[in-house]
Amino acid sequence: MNTSIDESKINEIRKFNRFFTRKLGVLREGLLHSPFSLTEARVLFEVANNHDQIASELTKILGLDAGYLSRILTRLEQQGLLERVRAEHDGRQQLLRLTPEGQGAFKVLDQRSREEVAEMLKALSEEDQKSLIMSMTSIQSILDNESLKYAESFYLRRHQPGDMGWITHRHGVLYAQEYGWDESFEALVAQIVSDFINNYKPEVEHCWVAEMKGEIVGSVFLVQVSESVGKLRLLLVEPSARGLGLGTKLVEECVRFAKRAGYKKLVLWTNSILKEARHIYKKQGFILVSEEEHHSFGHDLIGEMWELEL
Repeated sequence: MNTSIDESKINEIRKFNRFFTRKLGVLREGLLHSPFSLTEARVLFEVANNHDQIASELTKILGLDAGYLSRILTRLEQQGLLERVRAEHDGRQQLLRLTPEGQGAFKVLDQRSREEVAEMLKALSEEDQKSLIMSMTSIQSILDNESLKYAESFYLRRHQPGDMGWITHRHGVLYAQEYGWDESFEALVAQIVSDFINNYKPEVEHCWVAEMKGEIVGSVFLVQVSESVGKLRLLLVEPSARGLGLGTKLVEECVRFAKRAGYKKLVLWTNSILKEARHIYKKQGFILVSEEEHHSFGHDLIGEMWELEL
């Protein structure tokens, strides 16, 4: 890799950045003819699309200074658009939620953004539209492959309709390819995700889905065992996304959510042959507490129970 970059290449990229931000109007004092700055609009978007967000998570997602974000949140709260609610299971945590007025403001911003992009596309021929999208996809793909110093190439979101089918399918395919497990494992995964959806308690349970380049590349669940015990389940990272720290990130989110939900202990069940996953658990502080030989999924295996005191 070249250690020095031609100055003209740097200038061309900066020139494109200036053009595109001007084209989308993100530098206007009021984004989309609203009273909100770009940063304020992004905060509204994140809170609207992430159930019970907390400020520390928002700081990381947006890459903002904690003090700067705090001032923005206070301003939105004073305007009656945002409220802070103490977590039911941990009074030290404050959850961020949009008020009805905040939800209304977000809907206006979201609709205007869609309309503005639609107007931009209308001015282009079908061929130019395809060329534009392909170029944008190429830019995203290239930068995601190399990653950026101050940004991750993946992001996490809550589950959506269709995700459970993907999670079941990919578990079945990958574990068959990598470990030779039969379809009984896929049936187990299907039962776990079905139980999650049918008994979902959003205040104490969560599913994280990871996306990269517009594709799902990983997932993990946190489910309730008892009022004091949560269980991490179905950690999965696609081969194309391994080595990026995604598995660690997913487990970290489980631990953070478990603490906020008031759990005292986090447990998980795995098998000894899943070495990469075991390494992540150990790194996060989980302790192996028991082992048991069993015959499952067409193989003789050693099942393991791990625990983390919170």
